[in-house]
Amino acid sequence: MGDLQVRNRGTIGGSVANNDPAADYPAASLALGATINTDQRSISADDFFTGLFETALGEGEIVTSVSFPTPDKAAYVKFPNPATRYALVGVFVASGSDGVRVAVTGAGQNGVFRAEALESTLNGNFSANALDGVSVSPDGLATDIHAAADYRAHLIGVMAKRAVDACS
Repeated sequence: MGDLQVRNRGTIGGSVANNDPAADYPAASLALGATINTDQRSISADDFFTGLFETALGEGEIVTSVSFPTPDKAAYVKFPNPATRYALVGVFVASGSDGVRVAVTGAGQNGVFRAEALESTLNGNFSANALDGVSVSPDGLATDIHAAADYRAHLIGVMAKRAVDACS
């Protein structure tokens, strides 16, 4: 995951600390229920990502490692911006002992987020077909030169179905 420069020089810790709204690793961290370890404490991914380019890191605090639990099934699918390859919308679906977690990147006005309606549906029936009647609201999604919020909402549903299919 990531573009050429990131793959050659960047780190996972740097990516999650930056919390770019279209980056891949924040979605992986959130969907997998990762723990972000710093030089001062350990922070759950649910508490770590606090907004657009914002995290729970304190002044002078640095990420030293990220711990990922091993899921039973997981897949990440994104609709990339053709110029940058960053996610216009990316959906990471993970199923494990704690249930299904779905994280979305590239779409939210406040960065990466969990799609609770998709999680609830998939916890009841882990299949792409189960998502057929579930719509994602465009409220809180970004509109910019690349895509409108309603288009991003549609893409979240499509990418979620593809991610679930990829878990099979």
